[in-house]
Amino acid sequence: MHAIGSARTSRHVSRHAPAAATPNRLGLAVFLALLAANGTAFAADAAAADSATDLDAVLVVAQRAERVSNGATNLDLTIKETPQSISVIDSAQMQAFQTNSLNDALRMATGIQVDEWETNRTTFTSRGFDIENTQIDGVGLPNDWGIVTGAMDMAGYEKLEVIRGANGLLTGVGNAAGTINYVRKRPTNDAQGSLGVSYGSWDTVRADIDYSTPFTDDGRWAGRFVAAHQEGDSWLRDKQDQRDFVYGVVDGQVGENGTLTLGYSWQQAQTDGNMWGALAFMYSDGTQAEWPRSASTTQDWTFWDTTNQNAFVEYAHQLGSDWQLKLSYDYRNTENADKLFYATDYAATGLEPGTNLGLYGYAWRGDDEMTSHLATATVDGRFAMWGREHEAMLGVGWAKSEAENREFDADIYDNGMYGYIPMPAFPWAGNAVPEPVWGARSVYSVLDQRLKRAFGATRLALTDRFKAVLGFNFAEYHREGVNYGVVFDQTESHTSPYAGLTYDFNEHVLGYVSYSDIYHPQSQSDAEGRYLDPTKGTNYELGVKADWLDKRLLTTFAVFQAKQDNLATGAGYNQNGQYYYTGVNVESKGVEFEVTGKVSEYVDLVFGATALKLTGQDGDDTYRWVPRRTANLMVMARLPSYTALSYGLGGRWQSDISNVESNGFTVRQDSYAVLNGFVAWDFVPNATVRLNVNNLTDEKYINTLRYSGFYGAPANYMLSLNWRF
Repeated sequence: MHAIGSARTSRHVSRHAPAAATPNRLGLAVFLALLAANGTAFAADAAAADSATDLDAVLVVAQRAERVSNGATNLDLTIKETPQSISVIDSAQMQAFQTNSLNDALRMATGIQVDEWETNRTTFTSRGFDIENTQIDGVGLPNDWGIVTGAMDMAGYEKLEVIRGANGLLTGVGNAAGTINYVRKRPTNDAQGSLGVSYGSWDTVRADIDYSTPFTDDGRWAGRFVAAHQEGDSWLRDKQDQRDFVYGVVDGQVGENGTLTLGYSWQQAQTDGNMWGALAFMYSDGTQAEWPRSASTTQDWTFWDTTNQNAFVEYAHQLGSDWQLKLSYDYRNTENADKLFYATDYAATGLEPGTNLGLYGYAWRGDDEMTSHLATATVDGRFAMWGREHEAMLGVGWAKSEAENREFDADIYDNGMYGYIPMPAFPWAGNAVPEPVWGARSVYSVLDQRLKRAFGATRLALTDRFKAVLGFNFAEYHREGVNYGVVFDQTESHTSPYAGLTYDFNEHVLGYVSYSDIYHPQSQSDAEGRYLDPTKGTNYELGVKADWLDKRLLTTFAVFQAKQDNLATGAGYNQNGQYYYTGVNVESKGVEFEVTGKVSEYVDLVFGATALKLTGQDGDDTYRWVPRRTANLMVMARLPSYTALSYGLGGRWQSDISNVESNGFTVRQDSYAVLNGFVAWDFVPNATVRLNVNNLTDEKYINTLRYSGFYGAPANYMLSLNWRF
């Protein structure tokens, strides 16, 4: 799975990348037997296709025009036909609301919680569980147990697909949260481009360019180039960000039946004055503190720089008129370098009322690097059996990643308290603690991972209305290395089945039910520093999807239930001062509703709502930092009488959340809503000026209470100009 960022080992959150699973050969044998039963028909069809003359003369041009993602099953199914809940955030929505980072984009998705518990580390949750799997164009490895480091720029992506529910069929490993699939921008058939510049609050400036052009007269070869630069200050004291992104891709036709794509992306994100950990909110008398929105624990010398590189090659070959072979290889490299400062209620007594004393600080410096290689081969297509047409996909995958993490000594903090020193009254200034004299660098963690997969899925038309989607995933996962002196060498394997049924009640309404097995090796450690055993469970979903207004609008209503046993849950600090986890049985169940599409020729609408119940060792109080009810809204419209003027309103509401701090007191955040709006004017046909205003009501709120949190951004604006050529 794609590792978007690199997690950082700390005294309160340890660093490790997730795992995979493995099977017996039964699922593979059953699937191959199914294909063999139709072997004669397939061979005849392929032979006929070889002699056919109706294939596209320029295959890649048609593929560009019709390119779609394969959604949750890797089969060629529409969102309506897929027996799982899926939300899509496309480039038009991201541009309208100026959501230039991954965090901002995912805040628009139904049922997704964006927990920025530090300024440079974020966790995404769905249905109460962490989203620990991400993909790029359907290819990927598990993320580092769901943590995304830094801000990922969205300039190189056409859309985001958020697939909610268990995801073992897609990735080989997975929990009951879901999968985020990033769909890259690809070359277009016509020469086109855009140039944008923006200026906004806290002196934030941005410039981006996107240009695509064919290289040949017949359109067989084309390329696309995307670049973006953004920098600015923040509402948080002393925080500054700079982000640079470059992406290039070329695709073309090889022979009459093959297409080749090559691409590369690079991003460097630099943050000065970042927070490691965040704010403490509780006094020793049990009352909750109220800080300025700019409050930060950072020091002047802190920074966190992240560099991501991704190169990929894809080859697709048409096997007759109905089948296609796809080969892909991805190379990914992530590097981090940072100097960090962490503040905590080390004595677990709470802040002293009236003086705001009681916090302790800890300094840390480190760097790390992770390199991943991923290769996948799939064959997919259609076949005839029982007098009907069916679909099938079969694939194999191989991946490896290597990571090394290093830290620097800071001898002046070696005071017998694991390096913690007493701090002055909070909020303090950025020069409260001088930068340590850093000592020697040493390796504290090495992690090598391997993943082998065999997977398949088929969609069988049992009747004209009744369809079955069946799939399996075999995965063998191996990891070895050392973490703070604890040596590990583990191999795990599992077979995960997937099944779904759909029924067309009529041409507009479809009902579905689906089941997924859950098996997820975990990267969190127990009190002795050993990895927890894999979490196992089941995921069920029952739903109805309906299209309206001549199929311009799609509604989805889903009921879900998921159980995960031995799920890693934070338990406290061990005798070495490191945060550890314990396995807990957790159940999530609830309902989701989403409506998306065009209400009229001039109005686009997205509305979603989720209500869930989480139970575990704490009963209904399990994971109280997860809001039990959320709702999201996005409306974009144009004036019918003057279509050059467009406007929109979007936002998100969540119910109250809480958590228990180390001193035993409960910190709370009441329910709140954040509303964002824009107005845009196409003052000439190929140019648009746009004003975005975020947090229109200037709502003050703590953005998360997962581990710690800080205040979200106050009201702010961005003025932009976009020119299309």
